[in-house]
Amino acid sequence: MRRRLTMTKTAVPAALLALGLLAGCGSGTGIPTPPPRAPCPSAGILSDAADLTRYRAGAAADISTTELEARIVGLDRRCDFAPRNAGLEVTVRVRVQAQRGPALAGTSARIPYFVAVTDREENRVFSRGTDAVTVNLPRNGTGDSVLGEEISVLIPGDPNVAATRRIVVGFVLTPEEVALNRRRGPRS
Repeated sequence: MRRRLTMTKTAVPAALLALGLLAGCGSGTGIPTPPPRAPCPSAGILSDAADLTRYRAGAAADISTTELEARIVGLDRRCDFAPRNAGLEVTVRVRVQAQRGPALAGTSARIPYFVAVTDREENRVFSRGTDAVTVNLPRNGTGDSVLGEEISVLIPGDPNVAATRRIVVGFVLTPEEVALNRRRGPRS
């Protein structure tokens, strides 16, 4: 149960006076000042690699041969200064939603994705790594939503310069899967 504190009319001016007195206290009074907050690079999902439709191997692309459909629906990130002033350490987690298709043989699937560090315009890739999420798709269910493992990305150099980079995520796709995404266009 949440406890609520209610100030009376006479307590409000007294509290404001106390805050005013405390505001005059500097860092020389033993009150520690919080460390500076690390800058964070922008982040996004590569539109051509945001969706995955996987078909049964060797079969024609058809609704009856669809094993699963997945989408990266979100991206969480947290930024810290790297140890020994070595740049920025960015922790990234992807959010994936997947739906079972009629041709999926098992009850789960591993879906690989990448995390890349690019320039702001996404023209140059400085580093790239891959991981995978496992989605549970039971026969009597329709889909699953998962949060990937935390991935730590070190962007070396001056933290302010590192913050001008961009973090980009997407599924690891075949050329045919990329072509399908481009033909379909962005999905809502």
